[in-house]
Amino acid sequence: MKGKTRSMVLEGPRKMRMWEFDIPKIKDDDALLKVEMTGVCGSDPGIYNGKAFKAPRPYPIIMGHEIIGYIEEIGERFAEKNKLKKGDRVILEYAFGCGECYSCITGNYITCEKNLNYGSMISCKNPPHLFGGYGEYVYLHPRAMVHKVSNNISPETGVLISAVLGNAIRWLRHKGNISIGETVVIIGPGQQGLAAAIVAKESGASNIIIAGRSKDKKRLALAKQFGANYIIDVDKEDLIASVKDITNGDMADIAMDVSGSPAGAKIIFDLVKQHGRVVMPGLYGSTKEIPVVLDKMIIKELTVLGVFSQDIKSVLPAIKLAESNKYPLDNMVTHRFKVEEAEKAVQIAGGEFAEEEPIKVVLIP
Repeated sequence: MKGKTRSMVLEGPRKMRMWEFDIPKIKDDDALLKVEMTGVCGSDPGIYNGKAFKAPRPYPIIMGHEIIGYIEEIGERFAEKNKLKKGDRVILEYAFGCGECYSCITGNYITCEKNLNYGSMISCKNPPHLFGGYGEYVYLHPRAMVHKVSNNISPETGVLISAVLGNAIRWLRHKGNISIGETVVIIGPGQQGLAAAIVAKESGASNIIIAGRSKDKKRLALAKQFGANYIIDVDKEDLIASVKDITNGDMADIAMDVSGSPAGAKIIFDLVKQHGRVVMPGLYGSTKEIPVVLDKMIIKELTVLGVFSQDIKSVLPAIKLAESNKYPLDNMVTHRFKVEEAEKAVQIAGGEFAEEEPIKVVLIP
């Protein structure tokens, strides 16, 4: 397939512009995806504003890693390995890894030392250019983690599978080991907090407590639809006292902070019982130091888990859950923009327009 394609490029912090690229020539072991929709991840505003990630951002980059689309071209070996054909509808995982570093060879490709992942840490300066979803096409690397999905789900549901549902399943279920009858506290009712409520419900948790602020009224209402038993407005109620009351003084078995706010990190040890588990996926800023009382962790003998991203073990069940249409996932999507409006979309997702009250923002080519 010859010709040109367009993608929005982040040339530097807060500087985005449309570029034109040659469509990559597809060989035996790679493929080309035609984008149907791309989600604006909660981490994208940080990338847009220049937040570093283990290493400086390799500008120029094409952002976007929550991608659903159709196979436009496919190499024979790629097709055989992934059991795909031209025209199949697929989603991508965020990371694919170099395949050679310690993380990759031990199966932990999501923490690849070379940071090989979509929409974040690969420059678009050199061919094949298209390593992000803010455009018309995405290049599928030979190691890309690509999964076929049903044509019966909406594209809005599709973009929520990997980096929203998949994240929540890995963080809360696979790492946090949430189980039947347990009490969970989720700080932050954004897209990740809402997905966590779904996962907690599917895992059999008896008390699902979601904490947010007064400005999160719409998000907190949606949390109820996704399985939350209790909604706590921390601007009006004391979170620790509320959890103590709900649990008759026992406190939670597990707590997770997806607020991205230092306030969440400071309070989280107080929310769990003796020998409880604390899950920490929020990115607070690599240069920020947040004072916490570590004695609380030691005296309670807590298990504290830092978690980063989805992997194939969490994405596969996320696909099945999404395809069941058991939950109104589409209700998370509050804003839709053309890809040409990507800069405004990211700004809205980052809270720069307070009146917009975004939950999930998506881009359409």
